[in-house]
Amino acid sequence: MDLLKKWSEHYIEAGCDEVGRGCLCGPVVAASVIIDENFTHTLVDDSKKLTFRTRMELDSYIKDQVVEYSIAEVSPEVIDVHNILNASIMAMHHALDQLKTRPELILVDGNRFHPYQSIPHECIVKGDAKLLSIACASILAKNYRDKLMIALHKEFPEYGWATNMGYATKQHQEALNKYGPTIHHRRSFRLDYRVCGEHSYAG
Repeated sequence: MDLLKKWSEHYIEAGCDEVGRGCLCGPVVAASVIIDENFTHTLVDDSKKLTFRTRMELDSYIKDQVVEYSIAEVSPEVIDVHNILNASIMAMHHALDQLKTRPELILVDGNRFHPYQSIPHECIVKGDAKLLSIACASILAKNYRDKLMIALHKEFPEYGWATNMGYATKQHQEALNKYGPTIHHRRSFRLDYRVCGEHSYAG
């Protein structure tokens, strides 16, 4: 089924999505996208359904063809202070802050959001599989974060971030147990791992 281009009939809509909520390290990243009414691409879908290669190939196309897009990140330090849900919403707010075009309706993937500048919003569960603007936002956010984690992998190759992107894979967990957390890990994420070396990571 084709993704919907519009949720409303007349409003300027900004689709928002975030990525990285369940990761053990790195920022949470959000994107906001306002699509053109003529935008179309048969491969655009929920970023979780697309391969890395397909997502990266779509990146430039989306950025060139939409009316406007923005990407923002919130650091592990802020996540630790405000919790991951609030940090995720904060990242979406930061992305909306960067838009030059003021949206009249904000479309959010998921079921939680904090009001933004008195602009109406709609939370849509699995919105990235229903609406084109949210799907585009999910792709841009995931591409941005994946590139960042691949770059950080060069600094800390033991944790396997180039492939696990900061999620709790076996390799990542074993590296945490052996080497302990890095400056990029979220200390508020309390996880009890079997001790594999000198260190155990409990957040």
